[in-house]
Amino acid sequence: MTKTILITGSTDGIGLLTAQTLAAEGHTVLLHGRNAAKLEAAAKTIKGPVAQYKADLSDVAEVHALASALRADHSQIDVVINNAGILKAPNAVTQSGYDLRFMVNAIAPYVLTRDLLPIIAKDGRVVNLSSAAQAPVDLDALHGRSQLSDMDAYAQSKLALTIWSREMAKELPDGPAIIAVNPGSLLASKMVKEGFGVAGSDLSIGANILRDAAVGAGFAKASGKYFDNDSQQFAQPHAAALDAAHSAKVMQGLNEAAAVLG
Repeated sequence: MTKTILITGSTDGIGLLTAQTLAAEGHTVLLHGRNAAKLEAAAKTIKGPVAQYKADLSDVAEVHALASALRADHSQIDVVINNAGILKAPNAVTQSGYDLRFMVNAIAPYVLTRDLLPIIAKDGRVVNLSSAAQAPVDLDALHGRSQLSDMDAYAQSKLALTIWSREMAKELPDGPAIIAVNPGSLLASKMVKEGFGVAGSDLSIGANILRDAAVGAGFAKASGKYFDNDSQQFAQPHAAALDAAHSAKVMQGLNEAAAVLG
């Protein structure tokens, strides 16, 4: 059965390759990006039904508008792949004063997923791109009250994403499944090349596991779990994600940020 699948940050890298892979199987792919020209170019590489959605995930107003557009166009989305992520930027602070990494990597996908829950199929999936880089979350940094290095902000934002994946899964026992996935370390994405100065490993390593997480049978009952593609198995995330008190503080922080940002 073919599905309708939203992939954020899908104008290049793992996101685009995953979109191409799923479209080749007959699924309808909803591409997202922040640049209209890149979206158009990416859409031309998709062989199959495709739609384009432009939004800047560093701005929560645009995240809400993206969700509204998707709800207007689709009565049901089967899979959401929250792929968009950032490590480095010339200016790592958003106009609202939040760290760009926390905003794009954790807060925006949380807000978007919440907004889309009414149309995500109960037997559908939300696949969140986590990372092997995870670290306990500094709540002041999450709220933009203190600054972190690029790597610290990235690792903390990825743990925040992993935490909300686990906690949202508990809230939704009847589905959709919420799954956090480390697609593989140092893959050949633009982020890896710019952040670490290395060519990186074959992107298909990440695209293939995202395809499986989105539609594969092996992930059908994986809600709340974390898949580590480096070890190619379900695994435990960072210990801080298993700490109930820390997780509760992070969830409170995400909800407060979402409310403040509107």
